[in-house]
Amino acid sequence: MSGVQTLTVAPDDADLRLDRWFKRHFPDLGHGPLEKLLRTGQVRIDGARAKAGDRLSVGQSVRVPPLPAVDPAAARPRKLTVPEEALTALRKSVLYRDDRMLVIDKPPGLATQGGSGVDLHIDLMLDALRFDAKERPRLVHRLDKDTSGVLVLARSTKAAAELAEAFRKRTTLKIYWALTVKVPQPRDGRIDLALSKEGPVGAEKMRPDPEEGQRAVTDYVVVETAGKRAAWVALRPVTGRTHQLRAHCAAIGTPIVGDGKYGGAEAFLTGSVSRKLHLHARGIAMPKGRGGMVKVLAPLPRHMAQSFELLGFDAEGVTDPFAPFEADL
Repeated sequence: MSGVQTLTVAPDDADLRLDRWFKRHFPDLGHGPLEKLLRTGQVRIDGARAKAGDRLSVGQSVRVPPLPAVDPAAARPRKLTVPEEALTALRKSVLYRDDRMLVIDKPPGLATQGGSGVDLHIDLMLDALRFDAKERPRLVHRLDKDTSGVLVLARSTKAAAELAEAFRKRTTLKIYWALTVKVPQPRDGRIDLALSKEGPVGAEKMRPDPEEGQRAVTDYVVVETAGKRAAWVALRPVTGRTHQLRAHCAAIGTPIVGDGKYGGAEAFLTGSVSRKLHLHARGIAMPKGRGGMVKVLAPLPRHMAQSFELLGFDAEGVTDPFAPFEADL
């Protein structure tokens, strides 16, 4: 492709990372060539130098320089066929729906957005959740691929802006349940530990960085313990950094079960406990459009329910998961 283009960010691309925006609109441009264009300042957002992880906003202009030629014979076919059973499962995952938003129960193992080696993800299937809306739903926030639970989608451009603002102003309350190796001490408290990102795009890892990192805050309460071996912990992320809960739990010496990335070999329990990640977005409470709050809960995924049963934890006995953090509503 030759010539410089200046493209305007459309509503469907709002809050997309710049590298993923290129992946969507210029699928034949590889990661290496894109990084070179970024390093040399040839890609710009509203006239400023850009980075791969920059988030885009509706109406911004993206300068796209002349792109390297691609041999058509070597290009991979980009058209993906989504299995009908995947679309059906996604529709069945809807927990809540009104004229502004949808809340779905994301299963573990399904990515929220595409990336290297990821062909099937929620962003690809959003048309299946249009229902009676005029617009395609939009992701308001994200969950890690292996994290399950409540995921909020906006049903219009206007709703996306309102819901994103609610997340920014922290008028939403997100509650996660985790199974940790060992028991956090004290049994309730706040982890206020800045984090920095390291590693290449697609393989990022957060590390504690009190001096130069971004502030990251997590409130937690131990709900129940299996002796000193493991704990059922309720977590409330006050900030929303990448992998925040996983990095924070590992930093205080109680990694989330199944999280080898942050906890290493110590993140796995012996016996019949699953080696999958035990982190679940249990519930969310957020403002309704006309006042009041809506609360939505997602049931534990199968592997976590089985682990809880093995350890003697009664998840059904907790009738109000928001209670430990009720003052924040």
